[in-house]
Amino acid sequence: MEFNSRRSNVRGKNGMVATTQPLAAMSGLRVLMNGGNAIDAAVATAATLTVVEPMSTGIGGDLFALVRMGSEKKIRALNASGRSAAAADAEELRLQNLTEIPSQSAYAVTVPGTISGWQELINCYGNMGLNEVLSSAIEYADNGYPVSEVISMQWKLNASRLSQDALKSDLLINGRSPNPGEIVYMPQLAQILRTISEGGSEAFYKGNIANQISNHVQSKGGWLSKQDFATHKPDWVDPIKTVYRGVTCWECPPNGQGLNALIALNILSGFDIQSMGFQSAETFHHLIEAMRLALMDGSLYIADPNMANIPLEKLLSDDHADLKRSFINPESVSNIDVPVMPNLINDTVYISVVDKDGNACSLINSLFESFGTGIVVPETSIALHNRGKSFSLNENHPNFLQPKKRPFHTIIPAMATINDELWLTYGVMGGMQQAQGHLQILVNLIDFKLSPQQTLDAPRFRTSITNESFLETIAQNEILTKLQEKGHNITFAEPHPSFFGSGQIIETNLANGTLIGASEPRADGMAVAW
Repeated sequence: MEFNSRRSNVRGKNGMVATTQPLAAMSGLRVLMNGGNAIDAAVATAATLTVVEPMSTGIGGDLFALVRMGSEKKIRALNASGRSAAAADAEELRLQNLTEIPSQSAYAVTVPGTISGWQELINCYGNMGLNEVLSSAIEYADNGYPVSEVISMQWKLNASRLSQDALKSDLLINGRSPNPGEIVYMPQLAQILRTISEGGSEAFYKGNIANQISNHVQSKGGWLSKQDFATHKPDWVDPIKTVYRGVTCWECPPNGQGLNALIALNILSGFDIQSMGFQSAETFHHLIEAMRLALMDGSLYIADPNMANIPLEKLLSDDHADLKRSFINPESVSNIDVPVMPNLINDTVYISVVDKDGNACSLINSLFESFGTGIVVPETSIALHNRGKSFSLNENHPNFLQPKKRPFHTIIPAMATINDELWLTYGVMGGMQQAQGHLQILVNLIDFKLSPQQTLDAPRFRTSITNESFLETIAQNEILTKLQEKGHNITFAEPHPSFFGSGQIIETNLANGTLIGASEPRADGMAVAW
C-alpha cells in the first residue's frame, strides 16, 4: 500500500524503546544498554515519565502491562489497578443528589496501583533492582529538565485542574505552569521516588507515604484509609485474545476495555476490508460500525471480574460476532439504543519495549484525566488519579460503586503474535479512543500492509455508541461527505493526540529478528534503538 509517511521507521537490532517523551525513552534505552532487560527498561521509562510528563502519569495512578519473555513465549497480563476504599458508599453520594462521581473530588480517588506494578514487574522478570531502575527518574527530578513545547502546552491547558495544594508542590512554578524550554526541578517528587527506590513498594503502601495520601484524601471528604493501602496487591491474570486474519491479538481482560477491541476485530473478520480500499469511506464505515457495536457490549459488561459476571467466552465467540455483524448495513448506520459509557478523554502514557533476547513489555501508566483529580498531596507532589469517577451510581450496572472494587478502566496495553512468535508490542492512549486506536492500527498493519510509522501517521476516526463520530482534518473531504450520506453524524476535528489517540509500535521482523519502531506524529513521542 502506497502511503507517504511523515517520518521514517526506527530500526534496531539490540533493543528498542518507544514512548511519548524523548528523555523517558532514553532512560529506558540506557537501562537496556547497561544490562537491563525489556521489563527493567519499561519501568525505568515509566518512572521517568512521572517526572517529565506529570500531567499524564504519576505514582498516584494505575498501571496495566503485558509481558512476554523470549525464553517462555507466553504472554502474561498484570493488573496493577487499585480498588475502591473499604468505606466506599454509593448511597452517601446519592444522598448528596449526585448522579455520578465528580471527577475532581476525593470520592474519585481509588488506591493508586502504579508502584505495586513496578515492583511486581521487577520482582518477577527484571534483571535489575528497583533502585537501579528508578535512578534516571530521580536524576531528572533532582537536577531538572527542559520542558518540551507539547508538554508545556498540555501543562498550561490543564494547570487549572490542580488544587490549591499544588501551589506548594513541584507541579507549579510560582503558581504557573512551565514555559517551553524552562528547566523544571522536582525535589519533593525526587524524595518520594528515592524513598520507594530504597524501601520498595512497602515504603509506599505500608509507610508514611500511605499515611500522607490517605489523611489528605480524608481531609477532602474521601474514603481512602491506611488499611486500604496496606491490603492492596496487583494481580497476574490471563490475557484475552482473538485471531484476526492469522494474527493472534492479545489484550488485558476486564476491568480494562481491551475486550472492545477484540469484539470489533471479530466483527470485521467477516468482511473483506482490504478490497474496500485504504482510507475509503466504505472501510471507515465498517470500522466505525464494528466499533460502535463493540462499545455497546463494553458498556454493558466491562467491570471488575471478581464482582461481576462477564461472559467472556460468549462475547468473543464466532456466534456473537456473526450476530453483531448482521446489524451492519453497508449503506447506512445501525440503530443502537443502549446505555452509554461516558465519552471519556484522558491523558496517559504508553511504553513499548523489546530487547535483544525477545523479551517484551507493553505497559500503560495513567492518572486518567490530566493531573487526575487535581488533588495534590502536600509535601510530596503526588497528584492523585480520578479513576473512581468511572464507577456507576446505578446499582443495576455491573460497574456499580462498591467497597474494594476495581473500576472500569480505559487503559489497555496490547501485543500480537504470529505462529506463537512475537510480532507487535503496541498501544494507543486517549480514553475511550484506546480500543478504537488498537482496531485502526491492526487494520492498517494487517489488511493494508502499512509499516508501523505509516500506520500511526494515517488519519483516524473516533466514534461512540450514540453515532457521534469525528474524523481527523488530515483525511480527505470526500470521505467525510460519503460517511454523512450513509447517515453518520460525523464532523472533522483537529488531530489532537488526547482526542484521536497517541500510539507507539514496535514490530519484530519475523524474518531476521530486527526491530522496527514508530511513534506518534501528533505528540512528542519517539522510538529509540541500539
